[in-house]
Amino acid sequence: MNAPANPVVRLRNPWRSTHPWVFQKVVEKPAQKPKPGSLVDIVGVDGEWIGRGFYNGHSRIALRILETHPDVDVDAAWFARRIAEAVALRREVLRLDAVSDAWRVVHSEGDGLSGLVVDRYADLLVVEFFSAGMFRHREWIYDALRAQFPGCRFHAFADEHVQKQESFDFKPWNSSGGGPSAPAIVTEHGIRFRADPAGAHKTGFFADQRDNRQWLSEHVAGKRVLDLCCNTGGFGVYAAVRGAAEVVGIDIDEDVLEIARGNAKLNSAAGGVKPRFVQADIFPWLRDAAARGDRYDVVVLDPAKMTRDRDQVIPALKKYLDMNKLALGVVAPGGLFATFSCTGLVSEDEFLGMLRRAAFYSGRTIQVLKVAGAGPDHPFLASVPESRYLKAVFCRVLD
Repeated sequence: MNAPANPVVRLRNPWRSTHPWVFQKVVEKPAQKPKPGSLVDIVGVDGEWIGRGFYNGHSRIALRILETHPDVDVDAAWFARRIAEAVALRREVLRLDAVSDAWRVVHSEGDGLSGLVVDRYADLLVVEFFSAGMFRHREWIYDALRAQFPGCRFHAFADEHVQKQESFDFKPWNSSGGGPSAPAIVTEHGIRFRADPAGAHKTGFFADQRDNRQWLSEHVAGKRVLDLCCNTGGFGVYAAVRGAAEVVGIDIDEDVLEIARGNAKLNSAAGGVKPRFVQADIFPWLRDAAARGDRYDVVVLDPAKMTRDRDQVIPALKKYLDMNKLALGVVAPGGLFATFSCTGLVSEDEFLGMLRRAAFYSGRTIQVLKVAGAGPDHPFLASVPESRYLKAVFCRVLD
């Protein structure tokens, strides 16, 4: 039996979607409003039971459906089961422990846990809340994670824009108490990195690029490699370890470059060239490099997210166009160009269209070798394409 009973929220329009989000305009305002993030039962216009999930009258996403079986309660045991299933996918199906001790544990809607993202960095679990409901029930989440990762540490946070949209307040928290979370040293395909929640955006290390780093590193031996928007040096460090003749990393943020230099030192015993990391805005740097006639055999362009606003997608595409044009200008004929977008609002078709225009305007002919995305530990449901955000395009520049 379901007890205690949840508040009931009614929809004002017929509901035939399998998407877990229900927007505010479709929801009748309850006479007594539950607190943001409360668990509720959802019924349709005719009173038929639809699902069970989180309600937030302050958010554009008024309802996040978690469960569609009326006899199944959403409680601590439910979270324990769902998180156990997510971990089993990574460990038993994908066998990620054989490759790395850094992987995504929970990918929000892709794992049936809308509004929650959890990343593992060795013994450190980084928990990010995207909804008031997940924040409100965080102790259930922590308990479920402890059961899967005994002895783990936690660093939990929510971006300010999320807290404003979802109407909750939360300062970054860690299980050690007192000061900031200590960094973790992780290993990926035999290469070591420092993940530091206190030292860079999120942790400065993004597991979603694992497969892309590995693939590109198989093509760098003896090559000159340029890593643009290098952040903490993921692609550049891989290239150095895998035998590149020269590695240059460019980023505007000196703090992340210090982490990148530390990551290079972590792998110095593995041999390879010492990467050179330069603090600079890539736009003037690339113009100067092109004017000097500098050419690189492998060029990586992996900028930060451009926008969260649908109204700013066109300006974001224009910025992608400008930086890709400049980056193509320093690729040696026959060289490789790897370009990425983590802006979820920019579709794969839009990104490929931008790249086609960038090649045209830069006078280069590009041969697309591979189109990819995030690793399989970032699954998405076919009915929820919003969970797919990373676009990765690997090209050969023919002339």
